Amino acid sequence: MSNDDKLKVRQTVSKKKDFKELTIIRDIIFWIDVVGECQNENAIFARPFDEKDAFPQKLTSKKYNIKNNFHGYGGKSYKCINFKNKLYLIWIDQFTKAVWFQIFKEVVTKDRIQNKYLDSVQEPRQLSKSIEGNFDSSFVISQKKILYGICEIKNRDYLFSLNLKKTKQDIHRIKKFKNFAGELSSNTSASLLSWVEWDSPCMPWEKNDLFFAQIDLDGDLQKIKKFVNKQINVKKNVSFFQPYWISETLLACSEDSSGWWNLLFLDVSEIENIFIKKRVERNLIEYGAPQWVSGITFFSGTIKNLFCIAKKENNLIVEQYKDLEFVKEFSTPFTSISDFSVFRKKVLLKGYGSDFLGIVFEIDFAKKIISNFSEELFVDHIKDCSRPETFWFKGFEDQSTHSFLYKPLVENFRKPPLLVRAHSGPTSFFDGSYNSEVQYWTSKGFFVAEVNYGGSSGFGKVYRERLNYKWGIVDSYDCKALALELTKSNQVDSEKIVIFGNSAGGFTALNSLLCGSIFTAAICKYPVLDLKDMHYNTHRFEKDYLNSLVGNYAKNHDDYINRSPINHINKVKKPILLFHGKKDTVVSYKQTLKIQEILIQNNKYSEVIFFENEGHGFKNKGTKELVMKKSQDFLKNALNI
Repeated sequence: MSNDDKLKVRQTVSKKKDFKELTIIRDIIFWIDVVGECQNENAIFARPFDEKDAFPQKLTSKKYNIKNNFHGYGGKSYKCINFKNKLYLIWIDQFTKAVWFQIFKEVVTKDRIQNKYLDSVQEPRQLSKSIEGNFDSSFVISQKKILYGICEIKNRDYLFSLNLKKTKQDIHRIKKFKNFAGELSSNTSASLLSWVEWDSPCMPWEKNDLFFAQIDLDGDLQKIKKFVNKQINVKKNVSFFQPYWISETLLACSEDSSGWWNLLFLDVSEIENIFIKKRVERNLIEYGAPQWVSGITFFSGTIKNLFCIAKKENNLIVEQYKDLEFVKEFSTPFTSISDFSVFRKKVLLKGYGSDFLGIVFEIDFAKKIISNFSEELFVDHIKDCSRPETFWFKGFEDQSTHSFLYKPLVENFRKPPLLVRAHSGPTSFFDGSYNSEVQYWTSKGFFVAEVNYGGSSGFGKVYRERLNYKWGIVDSYDCKALALELTKSNQVDSEKIVIFGNSAGGFTALNSLLCGSIFTAAICKYPVLDLKDMHYNTHRFEKDYLNSLVGNYAKNHDDYINRSPINHINKVKKPILLFHGKKDTVVSYKQTLKIQEILIQNNKYSEVIFFENEGHGFKNKGTKELVMKKSQDFLKNALNI
């Protein structure tokens, strides 16, 4: 393996249009892109739907860092609201730590000149004063021109309001939540609000509550009501996902009381008497995902035309409903979908596949669309890539466990080395989407396996709960079981097996290396090393996550010690390569610093590399390139190739 080898990342989208945080309002598409050389400075752009060659109009002209840091992981950083035939563009700026907004009107087609699709009818205005905290972008505007939103200040979430006629005002805190809240939305007249709340020790995908409230004439809340139903959430922990209003009185969402996130339609004609209008119960299908970030969208549209995304085994389908009745199911070539939004019958999304990168798709369902519209979507497929093969194997306690296998594209070895990948989260999952690092290794003759170990999402609640109280046990066992299965079938070199992991995946990788002899080496980015330190020092959102993964700290203190790789690092005699950013607020780099000397003493090929300006997840292109180069050099030595 030459040191001159470079990671080749194919681009299917122009570098000029990154298309982050896409949404469609009326016939206009909005998105965020970087401006200038500075990654921290960006702007909101717009162009007409399905006019891919139209020159983008830059809407925010000043210098902004439009970004959402809500609950640490953030989410969508702006919202465009169609209000009284005007488009209210509202965004979160990190330079001023404030909420801004600007009002536009759509330019009539025949009057468009110089690539201008929207006219500003009010210049940008800083609505709020700076706060020492974070805003979410799930904004709502009432008929009285009051903006409602959720913010996070001093480890507590608040519902707040701002007067759209004022500037640089103190936020008006309307409600102090018990702990966490999110997913604020309203009915069409904005007379009713809805949101979800959750409290320690639960994460939002483990248990949350759905609330409703009326807004009185003065803009204050009255009659706050928690949705409780004996069929759904009286006797069990239930997670509600993306409460979304489809009319003045009907709300769509999904909930997992059946063991799968299934569709639920609620009638909120009377807030004192909320009842189920319709349930769609389907096993093996998920209409939701863990809410690590805010603003994840699986449904969009109105009661007249509602479109939903559903995960069905390894495939994603798009469903169409009209007046709550199922109309059609459309299979797709996508392994992952983001930025899903709908206007009438116009559907916008960014699609990912096993052999193509994120591509923006604009689909007009008003035109005739066949049942399987995959063939009608133009996809620039990447020809020279290894496509994932689904492989089920017996994992912890002989339970059927999912993985993706990527076979080498070239025969550089008598038997290929095996690279096992453990995902982060650990509630996340591998979906089979194109990954340039995976493809790089397969192009060099490596066999790559991605393990959706017990605890992964997308396979139902029971599968996800396999990891409860057993993090560091089930996940590591499943990774070892897959590696053993592949060696038994004589597909890989049993002497050259490396495990990769980032964050929680690093925790899994290191525990796998510690407990058994099957792995030859490990490569980890910003790994979780010390559960005790994580319990005391991680950020607010994840502070109590360990309650379900390991158990109550006071009662299960020994498990926190025994499962922490940092306490067993002296036992490791195999080579380990670690990367960590010094601006990491989720997992402190100081934990990696503690084991640096021990690792290097124990094995001459071990190495620890720190980056001054990186956090939890590397962003800088130069950092990524260096990580790949160091990984190549490491494997060359550790595997003697």
